[in-house]
Amino acid sequence: MARINDSYLKLQAGYLFPEIGRRVKAFSDANPEAKVIRLGIGDVTRPLAPAVLKAFHEGVDDLAKSDTFHGYGPEQGYDWLSQIIIDKSYKPLGVDLKISEVFISDGSKCDCANILDIFDLGNKVAICDPVYPVYNDTNVMIGRTGAANQQGYYEGIHYMPCTGANDFTPEIPKEKVDVIYLCYPNNPTGAVATREVLKQWVDYARANDAVILFDAAYEAFITEPAIPHSIYEVEGARECAIEFRSFSKTAGFTGVRCGLVIVPEELTGTTADGKSYSFNKLWNRRQTTKFNGVSYPVQKAAAAVYSDEGWPQVRETIDYYMANARIIREGLTAAGISCYGGVNAPYIWLETPDRISSWDFFDKLLNECHVVGTPGSGFGHSGEGYFRLSAFGDKKNVETAVQRIKDKWGK
Repeated sequence: MARINDSYLKLQAGYLFPEIGRRVKAFSDANPEAKVIRLGIGDVTRPLAPAVLKAFHEGVDDLAKSDTFHGYGPEQGYDWLSQIIIDKSYKPLGVDLKISEVFISDGSKCDCANILDIFDLGNKVAICDPVYPVYNDTNVMIGRTGAANQQGYYEGIHYMPCTGANDFTPEIPKEKVDVIYLCYPNNPTGAVATREVLKQWVDYARANDAVILFDAAYEAFITEPAIPHSIYEVEGARECAIEFRSFSKTAGFTGVRCGLVIVPEELTGTTADGKSYSFNKLWNRRQTTKFNGVSYPVQKAAAAVYSDEGWPQVRETIDYYMANARIIREGLTAAGISCYGGVNAPYIWLETPDRISSWDFFDKLLNECHVVGTPGSGFGHSGEGYFRLSAFGDKKNVETAVQRIKDKWGK
């Protein structure tokens, strides 16, 4: 009989968001008259920008004619899309990239997991706590870790607690680690990293021959001019960092699927016999073997995000969500609830009233206010006592949800 991958059995619980869905469904089935407002899973709700949708349709229409038909595209993505991303999204930051360093993908969730293919299992990995569950769980799945302890910490992973006590900023490891996950603006806390903080991480990575996996999926939501949008704005980062970006939240592509990975050509790792080898070449080999590329119509739509017509439309939607974030943050603060985030990220990270457990607050919020959020403990041990609300919703629903919470917990 075929053996399973026993590493999957180490996982302590089901994936966070399906559990939320299960509880919400049970409540809705039992209370069909209740109007449930969902501010939990970070899924977008606004339609695609008109210019993006137009380009999407044009891409589909191209497939209907022999002279414009596209079959297999390059696994790395079409050069024209990579160049647009370089010109419109990176050059304004003072970051120069080559087309060969840009890999178009079907989303950051996959990329953050798949990137592990090119790293040896013997590497010591560091992740923040709380954290986007994919970072932690995929390292468990591939067999990098031992069992979890009572805190849910897996043997073989270095956890970096992020709480109100340290302003949700992880401490640079005193021990040597090889791979470091950083997410800024952060999911779930909404925290950001200054240029000075990122420079400390870059300096650590270079001094320890480590690689930073930098998840910048929410960079488009940054409102403060001094906050970096890319780790490559920091000198030396090209030698030690891989960056992930996504169209999911920036342009509403959660159901369309498109993202990108930047792997600089000068970024290298060590082979078993001590020689230096290019991570760019390894990722290219991985993609050409395991991935057939993003569809042509989707890449046409992605290119339109940065068009003269498209970007103002996309920006308008981002501003809409950030206005929601302000409504949540200011409303809950006025109710006496301690809130973080919501300024440079579409997430509000709050302390649960009376420090009740994260899941107890979830159940009370659902049953008494008919509002869905995400329990902080689902993101890790240090998330206990916290809760995440998402700004990806209809403004009127957001206002209603905030008022319900204020009516229940307002002081």
